[in-house]
Amino acid sequence: MSRRIRVKPSKGQSLAGFIGGLIFCLIGLFAAIPIFGIFGVLWTLIAIIITVSHGYNAFSDRGIPSHEIFIDDTSETHANNITPEYRLNELQNLLNKGLITNDEFNEKRKKILNDL
Repeated sequence: MSRRIRVKPSKGQSLAGFIGGLIFCLIGLFAAIPIFGIFGVLWTLIAIIITVSHGYNAFSDRGIPSHEIFIDDTSETHANNITPEYRLNELQNLLNKGLITNDEFNEKRKKILNDL
């Protein structure tokens, strides 16, 4: 089973992006549009989108995620479903096969029982 985690920028990063976006909006309004025409309009629209998204992240609790991470947690889920009885039986099998010593067995056994 995989999980999808959405990651959004921190408040500080979003605030910096918001301030930078405001500066680019002002440059667009007072320099880019008068000098470059349609390119200046495009510049200003992009700057507005950047400013609004960073402002939303900076000043709200919800925020807009900047990217997603997919985590395959099947092994973690499987490890969480293993019962202490199963772990103790596996430990006993290791001792019976001579793969661990009595001291190692007792140490691991105590750890398993303390995890209950």
